[in-house]
Amino acid sequence: MVVKSSVNKSKIKIFIIQQVDRKVDLEEIASSKSVSFEELLTEMENIVYSGTKLNIDYYIDEVLDESRQEELYEHFLNSETDSIEDAMASLSDFSEDDVRLMRIKFLSEYAN
Repeated sequence: MVVKSSVNKSKIKIFIIQQVDRKVDLEEIASSKSVSFEELLTEMENIVYSGTKLNIDYYIDEVLDESRQEELYEHFLNSETDSIEDAMASLSDFSEDDVRLMRIKFLSEYAN
């Protein structure tokens, strides 16, 4: 019997965690692993859903001002779901990437 594991997926997750701990720019992390920014966000979502905290405040502070961060944060605090679609429907002036970034932050702080 041969058991195959996804070692490459684990390596990527470990790499992402290490780079975030070092506060490396997320676009730089994506480009160094030859993945799109959206794929990186998906991997980061998987990491926080599995119970690992990611502190991406350093990046969010660069791309969103404090009042916009608070608006997104309040949405997730008061929402019954963490659905991106629901958030995008009620927060139409935010990009999907912004919403996903704040959801990662929210899940890291409240779910883990």
